[in-house]
Amino acid sequence: MQLSKKFLKKAGFVQVSERDNWNLEAGKRYFFTTNYSTIVAFAIGKKYVPGNGCYIIGAHTDSPCLKLKPISKVTKGGYLEVGVQIYGGGLWHTWFDRDLTVAGRVIMREGKDAYSHKLVKIEEPLMRIPNLAIHLDRSVHDGFKVNTHNHLVPILATTIKAELNKVVAGNGPIDSEDDKEKSNKITNTDDSRHHLILLQGDISDFELQACDNQPSTIAGAMKEFIFSGRLDNLCMSFCSLKAWPYKLPFLVRDQLGLFLSFQFINFAMCCTMPICGFTIPATSLGDWF
Repeated sequence: MQLSKKFLKKAGFVQVSERDNWNLEAGKRYFFTTNYSTIVAFAIGKKYVPGNGCYIIGAHTDSPCLKLKPISKVTKGGYLEVGVQIYGGGLWHTWFDRDLTVAGRVIMREGKDAYSHKLVKIEEPLMRIPNLAIHLDRSVHDGFKVNTHNHLVPILATTIKAELNKVVAGNGPIDSEDDKEKSNKITNTDDSRHHLILLQGDISDFELQACDNQPSTIAGAMKEFIFSGRLDNLCMSFCSLKAWPYKLPFLVRDQLGLFLSFQFINFAMCCTMPICGFTIPATSLGDWF
């Protein structure tokens, strides 16, 4: 999303807000974002009049993943685990035995009534969803079906290591109620909901997901392949955004040109968020159709 905004601004698009009244002009280019996950860009032809029609190209900004649950703390068998939920229709067996990290966005409390939005990514492997050793599951070759509730629970740490690294007050362990209160002020994260070694600070809300820590690369004997996850949405969004602005002069002399990149993989899901059928008519852009 951030890269898309930079690219559009460089291509001469002006960002507008859904909260404002728009003064749109023929021959100009604009874009707006919704929920930090959907972007809509449009160009108005110099000879455009309402009713002439439009050219539309669409893509999506998300991909199947494992999202952290609102209550992510899981402790089982001497291990700290992270509760996740599936998003989309992923190939879940490919998530096993990968170095996983955490990325997404958090809403931070900056003061009594002030909040800020931050993008985060931890640049090191934190978690793993391990396969069982073959001698512990001889039936795996007969067909392994992933149970998304029981099998897809990333391991974060051991309980022993976590106990040894607990937050301490001063030079000693936290014993008194005053020390416990100080510790809670330091973290401000409910340790009954999340492991403090994963989430701490003035976090009011978050949208975080597990992701592969292995970087994408250009590979193959002739360097003709892209080895990467999430190619579906990334390729479609990139190619659409890269080509579309340069084709506009030939397409929108007397029409509208729109680039829509939505949060949801399935357009049928757009009704659950005000980003598809509700976004455009609710703005000043609706007057131009």
